[in-house]
Amino acid sequence: MPSLHPHTLHPLTHSLLLAGVALYLLPAWAWAQSPASSPPSAPSATAPAAAATDLGQVEIRSNRNNDTEVRRESSASKIVIGREEIEKQGDSTLGEVLKRLPGVTVQGAPGRGGAIRMRGLGGGYTQILLDGERVPPGFSIDSLTPEQVEKIEIMRAPTAETGARAIAGTINIVLREGQKANPDDLKITRSQEHGEGSTALSWVHNLKTQPLSGTFTLSAMDSQRADESVTEIDSDFREDQVRLAQSSGRRQGVHANARLQWKGEQGKTLTLTPFLIYSEYAADGRIAARRLSSNVFTDTALTDNESRYAAIRLNGQWAQRLSADDRLELRFGLGQAKYDQQITQTTLLSSSTALLSNALDEQRFTDRNISLNGKWTRVLDNGHQWVSGLEHEGVRRVEEASPGAGDESGNLKARTARWAAYTQDEFKINPNWSAYAGLRYESILTEGQLSEEFKSNKSQVWTPLLHALWKPDPAKRDQVRMSLTRSYKTPTLYNLVAPLRYSRDYPVSGNNVPTQPDRVGNPDLLPELATGIDLGIERYLAGGGVLSANVFRRNIQDLIRYQTRLQAVSWSGEQRWVSSPQNVGDAITQGLELEAKFRLNQAWDKAWPVDIRSNASFFRSKVKDVPGPDNRLDQQPSMTANLGADYRLRGMPLTVGGNLNWNPDYDTQRSQQQLSYQGVKRILDVYGLWRFSGATALRLTVSNLLPRDYQTATTFNTGAQQETSRNTDRNWRNIQLRLEMKI
Repeated sequence: MPSLHPHTLHPLTHSLLLAGVALYLLPAWAWAQSPASSPPSAPSATAPAAAATDLGQVEIRSNRNNDTEVRRESSASKIVIGREEIEKQGDSTLGEVLKRLPGVTVQGAPGRGGAIRMRGLGGGYTQILLDGERVPPGFSIDSLTPEQVEKIEIMRAPTAETGARAIAGTINIVLREGQKANPDDLKITRSQEHGEGSTALSWVHNLKTQPLSGTFTLSAMDSQRADESVTEIDSDFREDQVRLAQSSGRRQGVHANARLQWKGEQGKTLTLTPFLIYSEYAADGRIAARRLSSNVFTDTALTDNESRYAAIRLNGQWAQRLSADDRLELRFGLGQAKYDQQITQTTLLSSSTALLSNALDEQRFTDRNISLNGKWTRVLDNGHQWVSGLEHEGVRRVEEASPGAGDESGNLKARTARWAAYTQDEFKINPNWSAYAGLRYESILTEGQLSEEFKSNKSQVWTPLLHALWKPDPAKRDQVRMSLTRSYKTPTLYNLVAPLRYSRDYPVSGNNVPTQPDRVGNPDLLPELATGIDLGIERYLAGGGVLSANVFRRNIQDLIRYQTRLQAVSWSGEQRWVSSPQNVGDAITQGLELEAKFRLNQAWDKAWPVDIRSNASFFRSKVKDVPGPDNRLDQQPSMTANLGADYRLRGMPLTVGGNLNWNPDYDTQRSQQQLSYQGVKRILDVYGLWRFSGATALRLTVSNLLPRDYQTATTFNTGAQQETSRNTDRNWRNIQLRLEMKI
């Protein structure tokens, strides 16, 4: 079990922790001594006396303050982002909102979307929930618009109820709830990027019927976007080459969801949340290749990419009070998703020495999923709240083989069955201390039939979880959080039973290269287990806002990582480079997370009332069985930082603001033979909002104001052979104009 002794942390992390605590305490001490926090002076003797009426204690809170209070009172570490902050920047996708939150990173080139990660950890370490339920397979966060979301909850440490498949943490996205008194929201957006235009419409309708209430959200978009990348291959066993890929794609889609709630007698409620997504994508492109010894592109291929995605889901919840102290909740969910993609590559030059080849890559699958959960809550004496539950989730996937991949690819039929049981107790020990204790058991069975081969994997995990909250002085707003938890990461269905995927430019008749390997699954994978500790200090400011510093550490066993090796295979007469997931040993990750949200005139009385949003996170990790340096976990930067500000001009109905997001570049030693590189990401977004009235506003947003190329690279060095593939993705400034109306 990890210790809190400072010498267990890396010296740099230890130093950063001390600096973070200092940064946390000094501004807070200064603010406490500032005139703004001193008692008001006595009224002037010449001022006329006014009759006073004692109204008792009157407290007025904005939605932002309510979100802060939820965060403050939670026993487990939680950050709550409400509607005010979600819609402030005028983002077009939910991923753009998430990238500014403490410790959150988004993979891929700026403005192109990507996987959402917490604490810089790779895919599968962050648990994504939608209304408290795990998102279905294939679901992308970027398919949600900010208008569909009521609030975002970020939990740094797992709890028994939300699930322990959250080594990095959990992001819970809560869809919008209906408000009878609120008018409908209508937003029409037009944006421009690199000469391509896009249009989007969003409508939020609040139902005002009885006894049924709720909300309906509809979003439609027609988006056109260009993509351009350059790949340079530097090799000592084949000719060096350069490839230029360009394409122009169009995506059309509609997203609809509703939250319908019926309230009956004795605390009975029924909530139904239907959800629908449909999108089509088509892109035409061109790839030009040349040998480095030539200044002219000699090989050309045309590409065609078409895909279609459709998903429908219904979630429901029945809640009923069994007594004054007991409450029962039953949840269910069922849905289906279909995905169909075809990518063709047609060369314009046919030659045995050509750099490009004809290729066909098809993927067609259908996912069906169902879930059923029951939760019983009982309030006990002495402030105890005991919650217990049972969960079941089943997923089935049917995938058709790609005709271009050959017989070895095969048709796939697979299923995953998950059972879980948990119990937890959240209680208040005294005015200074509150605590949380939980225990969760989870069993996951994955089975797959790939052609004639049957594969199976079963894992069982027990996860004890402890959280504590200490308030040195209950009358003040300072507190300390402590968590000791066990969490885990299970192999995905595709990790275990993925069909064979050949490298596109190297047919099965010959050998391929390490930078373009074949890909297969591994049914023998073990789940990753992590023992974690978190320690946080928080100060909640009287006028709204928060200062916090949080340090964490995770000891991970049986780390899963894709490894590329040259090996004999059944689908070729020659050895092939093959990438497959493997358990590669143990790893450690640790870090420091700092956050400051406040209004500038809270610190300096004469300053403008500018809202400041800032955070900085520092990470270090080490995979023990991989030699250093840079033997970090996959795609974990050394730090990430955000600085944002918003200000409403005095005497004008204009609000301006912006945010700077920054991640440094870094190398990752993935194995003794493989090294990868991720380039710098620096994204500056600015906006201006002009209110014509309380019901109408016009917003101008410029995303990625100062675009810069995004670079990645992979190097293989076997001792006898070395090859490096460097990729540069271009990205551009996006200008967006949005009309916002309440009707």
